[in-house]
Amino acid sequence: MFTPVEFGKVSVLIPENGGAVPYGNTVVVSGSEGTLVMDPSLSLDRDPVGADLVFVSHGHEDHIAGLRHFDTPVYAHHLDAPAVASLDTLLTNYGLPPGQRAEVQQSIATQYGIPSTHENVAGIDDGHVFDLGDRTATVIHLPGHTRGHCGVLVEPDGFFYVADIDLTSFGPMYGDLGSSVNDFLDSIDHVATIDARWYGTFHQKGVIEGSDEFRRRLTAYRDKLLSREERLVNFLDEPQRLEDIVAHRLVYRPHVSAPYVDAVERRTAQLHLERLIASGAVITVADKTYRRVL
Repeated sequence: MFTPVEFGKVSVLIPENGGAVPYGNTVVVSGSEGTLVMDPSLSLDRDPVGADLVFVSHGHEDHIAGLRHFDTPVYAHHLDAPAVASLDTLLTNYGLPPGQRAEVQQSIATQYGIPSTHENVAGIDDGHVFDLGDRTATVIHLPGHTRGHCGVLVEPDGFFYVADIDLTSFGPMYGDLGSSVNDFLDSIDHVATIDARWYGTFHQKGVIEGSDEFRRRLTAYRDKLLSREERLVNFLDEPQRLEDIVAHRLVYRPHVSAPYVDAVERRTAQLHLERLIASGAVITVADKTYRRVL
């Protein structure tokens, strides 16, 4: 169900659909003294490499779907380790109302087959180094998508795995309770400062070669986030309630229907409104409505 593609001693296991949701690109680092697997996806039906340890970039179902095939120590940033270890915590982080939560839980159980708990999940910090002998993999905290979202820089290969800073035309996602627009923008700016030969993403864009090309795509990705904010400001020419903004949609197209859509739209709108109010671009007016400052 996947094709391995080599980048030095790093292999990217690319699913048949190119890494589109619900699948993703699992990354394997083969060192002289150990093998690291990152983000085992739904495309795996076994441990394909005899892994010594697993690192999960953050606590979302598509990044842990293949974790059940590994009987090895598992690591994640300490802010996301609880969501990796517990499906209940992962769902709580989505901030879903009870009815929608039940639908999403059933969908995850059916589509991903994730158990209720994972054992032996250890929390680690920014800068943690996995020593694989002739290879090192350094964890780089890149919050915004989730609180504990991380990338990993593999040396000496020069492979920088940026996980869900995925460069897709859909744009950044920050709809969890722990998401942050400001943190996401800071993380985008941070990865732009890191030179690498290859940049690996979890979803469709796969691996980008060269820092110039990566930064060009990263700029377009960042602009997509800011374009949502611009559209929101334009929508607030007239006072609008939060529910009006949710129905207007900043993230998903109008035809998209899923139990999580309203929760993502609501959280996204709230985060942008907080930024706009703090900057003085938007004010709150009567009856809990919002309006741009004209």
